[in-house]
Amino acid sequence: MHLLKVGAVSRNYFNMPLWIAQDMGLFRKHGLDVTIELYEPIDEVTDRLLDGRLQLSLGVTEHVILGSEKGSDLEIIAGNVNRLPFSFIARPEIKTIEQLRGGAVGVSSLQAGSSSLVMKILSARGLEERRDYTIVAVGPILSRWEKLQNGEIDAGLQGIPLNYIALDQGFTSLCEPRNEFPWFQFTSLNASGLWAKQNAETVVAFVKAYIEAHDWFYANKQGSCEIAVRHSGISAAYADRAWDDFTQGEIFPRDAAANPDSIQALIDISALIRALPGRAKTTAAQYINPVYLERARQALSESNA
Repeated sequence: MHLLKVGAVSRNYFNMPLWIAQDMGLFRKHGLDVTIELYEPIDEVTDRLLDGRLQLSLGVTEHVILGSEKGSDLEIIAGNVNRLPFSFIARPEIKTIEQLRGGAVGVSSLQAGSSSLVMKILSARGLEERRDYTIVAVGPILSRWEKLQNGEIDAGLQGIPLNYIALDQGFTSLCEPRNEFPWFQFTSLNASGLWAKQNAETVVAFVKAYIEAHDWFYANKQGSCEIAVRHSGISAAYADRAWDDFTQGEIFPRDAAANPDSIQALIDISALIRALPGRAKTTAAQYINPVYLERARQALSESNA
């Protein structure tokens, strides 16, 4: 068995492919003993990947892009959240974006795609960061939900199914970002390019399990809901709604691949907000190393023939 430490953010629904591969024995099937490590500070996942404490991660795609400017060798080897699974949720008394003037908007990290997205949404409606509102880094979805409930922030992106929980409790959806940005690579399966190259067979084995986990997710609603309840703590009813949204919207890619259109949308939105003077790659596709996914697909195809 090859030992692997794989990082992800918090106990949110984005981690379903990892939980499925673990619970259904797909990692062990391919000779892997995988430890899944969850972190609340979203930046810590990338930091641990960079310094070798993690070998793979479901991490923020924007970190790969921004890191390339500083010489990082992180690369995207597969997809994860390829389309936005968020609602922009505000406290119950806030009914319009205009009412966010003077308020605080929570984001997972100042360097994550969510902060660029929030600033773009608000800028399009006449509100500019610092002048009209404050961006506050408060951590991932569960932390944002807690701070929204206790009044520490006035609004923030809430992912499926926490968006439904919030709406059912009287909170307000100010907009649905996926309606405006149908493609957006929020998170992806990332690795150090050097480490992946040196451990190619292990990476291919992991990606085989990862592909099979996506197939299983789309084919097994009840089983997926049970895994979501077990690992994320949401109720069965909300797990059902999450599965419906993620499958109907293909938020998890059916083929487990990262999407160049989604990455390009992320780059375009980020570039409107941040200076990107030294982008190491000129096209979105260059941030993706498709070799491991291609080899994994070929191996699975041959074994099923």
